Amino acid sequence: MALAHLMHICWSLTAGGTLEKTGLAMILAVILLTSWVSSPVCSQAGQEGPCLKRFSFIGAFVVAGPEGQILCKKNETRKCVPASTLKLLTALAAIRHLGLSYRFRTEFYLGPDHDLKVKGYGDPLLISEVWQEIADALSVRIQGFRDLIVDAGYFSRIIEIPGVGHSTNPYDAPVGALCANFNTVNFYRDQKKKIVTAEPQTPMVPFAREKIRALGLSKGRHTFTHDPLEAARYAGELLFHFLRDRGIEGDGKVRIGAVRPEDRLFYTYRSRFTLEEILKQIMVFSNNFMPNQVLIAMGAQAYGPPGTLDKGVRVVSDYAAKELNAAGIEFVEGSGLSRENRLTAMDMLAVLEKFKPHRHLLRRSGRVLFKTGTLEGIRTRAGYVEGLSEGPCSFAVFLDRDTSDIDRWMECIEESLPCSDPHQAF
Repeated sequence: MALAHLMHICWSLTAGGTLEKTGLAMILAVILLTSWVSSPVCSQAGQEGPCLKRFSFIGAFVVAGPEGQILCKKNETRKCVPASTLKLLTALAAIRHLGLSYRFRTEFYLGPDHDLKVKGYGDPLLISEVWQEIADALSVRIQGFRDLIVDAGYFSRIIEIPGVGHSTNPYDAPVGALCANFNTVNFYRDQKKKIVTAEPQTPMVPFAREKIRALGLSKGRHTFTHDPLEAARYAGELLFHFLRDRGIEGDGKVRIGAVRPEDRLFYTYRSRFTLEEILKQIMVFSNNFMPNQVLIAMGAQAYGPPGTLDKGVRVVSDYAAKELNAAGIEFVEGSGLSRENRLTAMDMLAVLEKFKPHRHLLRRSGRVLFKTGTLEGIRTRAGYVEGLSEGPCSFAVFLDRDTSDIDRWMECIEESLPCSDPHQAF
């Protein structure tokens, strides 16, 4: 297929349709790239189907071949809101600055007055099962303690993430140096209206129950605080409970405090999850809490504690400018929740080229590995099409409006590309 012919098909698609679902990006990339890189599939492709004229394309789009050569583009230098595809850039900077084998740590101290102190360093995966594992390790090292003191000072107390609100939606969970279960709680009310945990591995500690009652929350998973110190206290309450279950009693209570020079470090928990495993979860589940935890931890490591949003943003922005030659990227937080984040399709292509060795971290559908992004009125997709001997091809799509009927649109694409096999399994 001649490149000019390919460009004609590309123009027909981008001028007349919205590329909203993952399957669409997959179909477009596979059909166009396979047709151009390999031998011709048909000689009559490229006729614009009449149904395409019923749609309009608002946004930007780029497709690149295995060597990075541009095969198809439209509005590729227009700055767009990337939504959650921005996580690819955050992940790249983390791989560069922390390394795939990096493991977060959490430290445990005993004070001269026998207080047990816990100092966090931003581990995003301190889930209930991990706190139980920690309690097991502590139970063979101590016989008891007075107060349990939580130290969240590695991160600044005041961290406002653009795009993160103050609702109880888990998407609005606050970041913090010491956290439990993504700073959320999952519960329901039994027949007697009692607040009960919805997770057998997570006890309903009194602190969480009080917060739920005060907020009047209904069942489900909720963020119950936006104060990182309260979030740290919740983590401490869970640990206190698990220690008591193992016969290790505290004489006092859980409170906020700080590790001091006279305190003795007696145990360091190294996360069971490497950074590679954390990034895999970020990409597959599109969790928004985790990438900003990683971002702020990066900033604290690069510029010293306390970790702040500005320090993390500086790390990623410098990385984009120096290693991706993408100084024009507007990066304000790491998850993609903020509409202040802006980059071009060509910027995303630079990210994808660098991320290519790590594409196994992405969600897979057949031959396509991809990251999705969704905000109100925004649909984005970025990723790779595998299966070509020359290597994977890359695509990035940014849409500035929703599509009302994706099934009709995909049917339209299939009838507009007579050289494609609509029954082929991608």
